[in-house]
Amino acid sequence: MRPENIDVTGPPPRPSPDHSDCRAVASVLARVGDKWSVFVIMMLIDGPKRFNELKRMINGISQRMLTLTLRGLERDGLVTRTVFPTIPPRVDYELTELGRGLAEPVKALGQWAFTHLPEIEGARQDFDTRNAE
Repeated sequence: MRPENIDVTGPPPRPSPDHSDCRAVASVLARVGDKWSVFVIMMLIDGPKRFNELKRMINGISQRMLTLTLRGLERDGLVTRTVFPTIPPRVDYELTELGRGLAEPVKALGQWAFTHLPEIEGARQDFDTRNAE
């Protein structure tokens, strides 16, 4: 008998004892789980949009919050910002390849929430009725 498979993979890496890997993942989840980030990603699924176009599409977002959200998404590599040298300057925002990869799970999560909204609202009412004092 001869050993045929000598390239045996080891066990999966263990979490860092200082939990730095958990903190790193938490920072990513905080970005992609933020409600404004989710809305921006959903609005950019169909292609590039201008700032004011996004602001009109996302009900309730302030100019400052949209600016901060877009900046954070750009920093994380999920959105690109393209400035066109026109007067006034035209700025488009678009999902990157990484952002498009995130768009599908975000879209699925949004669809799940929309589909189950009546059940969730019913559960909330039941809970509030049971815990009203």
